[in-house]
Amino acid sequence: MSDLAWVERWVAVGGYGATLGVRAEHLSADGARLALGFRTEISNGDTALHGGVAASMVDLAAGAVARAALGEESGPWHTVAVQVGYLSAALSEGIVATARLLRRGKELAYVGVEVAGEGGKPIAAGTATVRGRFGAEPVVGPTALGDGGEADPGPMGPFIGRVPFHAVLGLEVEHMAGGRSRIVLPATAAAGDAGGGVAEGAVLALLDTTGSMAAWAETGPGRFKASTTGLQARFLEPVPAGDLVGYGRVLHHDRELLLTDVEIARRDDRRVVAAGTVNYRIVTPELAR
Repeated sequence: MSDLAWVERWVAVGGYGATLGVRAEHLSADGARLALGFRTEISNGDTALHGGVAASMVDLAAGAVARAALGEESGPWHTVAVQVGYLSAALSEGIVATARLLRRGKELAYVGVEVAGEGGKPIAAGTATVRGRFGAEPVVGPTALGDGGEADPGPMGPFIGRVPFHAVLGLEVEHMAGGRSRIVLPATAAAGDAGGGVAEGAVLALLDTTGSMAAWAETGPGRFKASTTGLQARFLEPVPAGDLVGYGRVLHHDRELLLTDVEIARRDDRRVVAAGTVNYRIVTPELAR
């Protein structure tokens, strides 16, 4: 058995890795190659893989390399910072994430990741900084700013849960109006981490969805061309088990580009476990001309 079998199990056996169908094709302390095939269950409901899947692959590949580089005794781990740029959509094809170690510090590992389609088309590019806590307990994070507690799912909210990947994760829209969104990720095995908490990749999918739904809550529905162009996130701690809630709001709307701010908090005490930004593009017929 490989000395890194424990990392391989984390990638593929944890609930979320199994949900995506991730395979570790190569793994070392210097780099990794993870792959998954196309399935409708992880799509937007058409031929495109959900953007949260690409972000998840960046995080998984970076996390695998960081764990291998820092060593098994360095846990528990969390991604201090991750940035993902979306280059194109993966249409009716699987994707491959290739990660390489950029630098290893005492507690931190810096990793670059490229995501491509099975045919070689660039899908996304990312960087991540992963921290090994070496047994140290996390510092209690701040309380989420949240929102005013409104419960208006708007005209789109009832349909968001029908998107195949959203349905797999059980995402529930509680509010989606006036440039704000509130979306719940329930604690399920599908979003679980091998360590017993919630997988960071599932949190990134929640963050991506919360930010994009805030953008749609700003513009309203229509037959528009839309996509996530970029995502940045930071995790304050290894994400514990339990229901999570994403709070999203539009910070800036400049023609077709909407910049949104997102907090991810524990549902029971509103303690922030992750936060980030989503850059979302919605092209209306007027702007398309």
